[in-house]
Amino acid sequence: MSISDFRKKKLLFLFNVFFDVNQSGEIDVKDFEMAIERVCKLRGWAKDTPKNKETYDVMMEIWTGLRSKADKDNDGQVSVDEWCNMWDAYAKDPSSVMDWQNAYMNFMFDLEDASHDGGIDVTEFTLVCSSYGLDKKECEEAFAKMAQGQTDVTREQFAALWKEYFAAEDVNAPGNFIFGKTSF
Repeated sequence: MSISDFRKKKLLFLFNVFFDVNQSGEIDVKDFEMAIERVCKLRGWAKDTPKNKETYDVMMEIWTGLRSKADKDNDGQVSVDEWCNMWDAYAKDPSSVMDWQNAYMNFMFDLEDASHDGGIDVTEFTLVCSSYGLDKKECEEAFAKMAQGQTDVTREQFAALWKEYFAAEDVNAPGNFIFGKTSF
């Protein structure tokens, strides 16, 4: 069974908005370098500070893991097809999660939980997602759908929503909204 159009749209959204930062049509190390700059600027972490270095280290770990898993032709880039195939394999067996996938999930949670209180609230969520060019109002609506009436989302809830994002075929599944978009 091939990947559904709905799931492919979600994967392409994530690819295009959060990963292919320079919009080249493929993900490479330059995209990660640009993402590091964006994140550090958003949080006010100047170069040569511990948080900037930590962000660099985590993002490079994610890039190395992504490349080793998805870059099947070893050209130093992850194409759309390689991206979709990798996440489709994950959706079929979420227990096969790799360290870099967990690192990315935890990175996103920590980035959004700016207050470090163990939960993401609508303000924190909207700030991060809108920094990637998403509409603020749509981010707020996505948070409401994701949080299902709660005022915040814990790390454990986020982990369950994360798995749902990559596997769910139900357009109304709360996990579909973890990246700030309300429709695909």
